[in-house]
Amino acid sequence: MIRKGMAIGMALVCAWTFASGASAAEDAQAAKPPKDAVVWPQSQALPSFKSVKRLDVADIVNAPGDLKLLLATLQGIVNRAEPRIYLLESEEEGKTTWLKNLDVPYQLHEDAWDLVRAYKGEVKGVIVYDPKVPDSINVATTLAGLKDAVVASPAMAEQLKAAPYGLQVLDDLQGKFKDRLDAYTWQYEHLWSQTTHRMLVGLSPDTSVKLPPGLPESFRTIAEEKTQERDAANKKTYDLDLTDFLGGEAVYLRFDDAFPQDGWGPAVHEVTVQADGETIAHFIPGTPEEEPFLYDRQSSQLSSGQGGHRFADNGRYFVYRFVPPAGTKQLTAAVNMWNQFKVSAGNVAPPSSEQKEPYGYLRDYAVANRAMVFWLDANVPAQKALFEKILSDVKPGTPYLGWFSNDVEGEFSSVEITSNHGVYVLAADWFSNLTVFSGTKAGPVAAKPAPKPKLDNKIYVSFTFSEGDNFQYNQHRMRNLWDDPNRGKVPINWTSSPLLYDGAPAILGYYRQTATANDQLIAGPSGAGYFYPEAWPEASFADFLKSSYSYLKKTGMTVPYVLNRVDGNNIPLSDAIATAYAREYHAPGLFLSWEGHYGVEIGAGRLPISTIQGISTAGDGKRILSEAKAGWDGKSPLFVSLGLLAWSMTPTDVLAIAESLGPEYEIVLADNYFSLIRESEGIR
Repeated sequence: MIRKGMAIGMALVCAWTFASGASAAEDAQAAKPPKDAVVWPQSQALPSFKSVKRLDVADIVNAPGDLKLLLATLQGIVNRAEPRIYLLESEEEGKTTWLKNLDVPYQLHEDAWDLVRAYKGEVKGVIVYDPKVPDSINVATTLAGLKDAVVASPAMAEQLKAAPYGLQVLDDLQGKFKDRLDAYTWQYEHLWSQTTHRMLVGLSPDTSVKLPPGLPESFRTIAEEKTQERDAANKKTYDLDLTDFLGGEAVYLRFDDAFPQDGWGPAVHEVTVQADGETIAHFIPGTPEEEPFLYDRQSSQLSSGQGGHRFADNGRYFVYRFVPPAGTKQLTAAVNMWNQFKVSAGNVAPPSSEQKEPYGYLRDYAVANRAMVFWLDANVPAQKALFEKILSDVKPGTPYLGWFSNDVEGEFSSVEITSNHGVYVLAADWFSNLTVFSGTKAGPVAAKPAPKPKLDNKIYVSFTFSEGDNFQYNQHRMRNLWDDPNRGKVPINWTSSPLLYDGAPAILGYYRQTATANDQLIAGPSGAGYFYPEAWPEASFADFLKSSYSYLKKTGMTVPYVLNRVDGNNIPLSDAIATAYAREYHAPGLFLSWEGHYGVEIGAGRLPISTIQGISTAGDGKRILSEAKAGWDGKSPLFVSLGLLAWSMTPTDVLAIAESLGPEYEIVLADNYFSLIRESEGIR
């Protein structure tokens, strides 16, 4: 809970004005700061921008995608010299929440084009992307950084060439590339040598447009899981009769999450559709055979590559489309699936979320730092080869900012590949205004350690929120969780990124300054950045931990939470890895993985390692802790570490769990949790 009287973050800004003109921005432009004011010492993980003095602000939440792209690239050029443009891109934590915390004067412009008119003198021209090849947007972004240009659609380029802008087209990428691989191969051969090799940026060239929810009247539910199954206990093949939905051009089958609040959802392994006994569709998700039938994937996920499962959790869904032969009298589907599914069918096409348009997030940062932007799928061999060629060209300890295609499948395989090359990940593809936040400061913070309890025969419980390695989570979802009125009533560990120290000091400062004695920030997986330790080259691993330890120390995040995966599976830490964490991170202990069980072991280097059991509801937590008590003999302390799914749980849920516990339980923060383990094990 935020304490009254404490300065909130960087304090509230006093200036909020609306302007239809651009006079303030023009005044700022008149006294242009020198170019290339970005500072990036070799000892620093991420660059620092000049201090923010005042800002011109535009609300682009509902702006067209090509305008978002134009303004983000303009922001990168302008803010490279001095942060002066701030874009309102997200409503999740409130449009102006962080802006108000920056403690600088700003002017909100009703017309976003005011910024283009005001700062057009700082750009040298326009790079036109090819709408027929979306990945040309990323190539155009790279060129914009190299040529001090903005990126525009063909139609918008015509507008920018005319008065009052008068900008010339420097490169027109229309018709230049035939597909994704062609675009990035050309970029690697012609632009890579000119870009910075101290960071890599991975961004989707476009994103789904969210349409209003709802299904046509022809749709109705034909199968639904009524219990919250969490494993394959309900795995079987379901025979679905689709005959009633004949009569239109096609039949649509939609798979929804039956319990969207708990982080689990339907998993489909195999589909067979027959028309009058003849097979018209047969596929396993993730194979080429699936693609002709996948009408709308709505950010659904694949659990693995070929032969995997398509699943949709947290309220997501996916839709298949089948076209039966004319005159079909009976249509059936056999679907092998499990886990909390709701299946609907209809013969009128539902609204598709697969309409795409460009977006601006993080492109300002890529442009300002002259980074190469790409979006290569590590599960497609030719794209993987180019991805690895790029990774091989950078030094160990290089950050990869952004994200990967194919969501979960892409995450596991891609983070393993980046780790293989000594590259760590900063998930930041939805981070707004990084060129502004990199020019902020965070003042000193007085430590508020919770008193260490006396070791007793109790069940010691530690709660840890997930997702903290994710820069955009720190900016968006975490802020909402942090503002929960019940935060501070129960000890909670909050995973976060130590590299906010460079990238967004004001955000880090806000959390540190408003933390209560019941809040502890710990390093998200797997330290200073997201990586899999066992996949990292052995020759450089200890040196990387040693060089990045300063960020854990400066931020107070001295307890790391580690994910260690090989081939998509969580594995234990080897003795060499555990020893490196103990020696180079000076860790009092570490949390490991996200499993269906908890446990503590003492690893090499006498390092306490506590496996996290993930939970997604308060009911999960109550059940697991009740089971822990039932299996406990009460003769020695028991240690239980629970991971809180940040997308479905809140501090209020943690309070509900705490209030259900008896005196035999004690909830503690990470520092005290590991201190008690060390004491119980006789480790000094």
